[in-house]
Amino acid sequence: MNLYAAWPLTIYYDASCPLCAREIGTLAACDRASRLNLIDCSPLEFNDTQVTEVGLNRQELMLAIHARDSAGKWYRGIDVFVLAYHAAGLHGAARAFGHRRWRPVFDWLYPRVARHRMLLSRLGLTNLYGWLITFAAKRAAHRAQTCRDGACTTR
Repeated sequence: MNLYAAWPLTIYYDASCPLCAREIGTLAACDRASRLNLIDCSPLEFNDTQVTEVGLNRQELMLAIHARDSAGKWYRGIDVFVLAYHAAGLHGAARAFGHRRWRPVFDWLYPRVARHRMLLSRLGLTNLYGWLITFAAKRAAHRAQTCRDGACTTR
């Protein structure tokens, strides 16, 4: 599955969720090309005219991650993760989320994780996921250092 977005990608996420905050924080730290614009939609007073113009509201944004590209196209759920990980340079993770065999699993799993994200955070998923995404970020940084001008010094 190939997704394309016009950068920057504005992501609406729940910063009150430890799992969400950790993931978005790592994506932000990896976003060296400034392709991500991150907006916390968790405050009760959250209001964004671009959200309401398309008929969305805070409650819908809190049910599932949403994003809007600079051309005005909206994305939801796993599509957001595929695009966000690519934008942050974590191409391996993006390919995993978008892989034709794994994508149906992620599409099924994500709404359940999103629904129970606070409980899962308390049970330690934040630490496990944090470790995985940190590993992916370090691996991507290593690749960026070892590959210059189309030539890689390591496999």
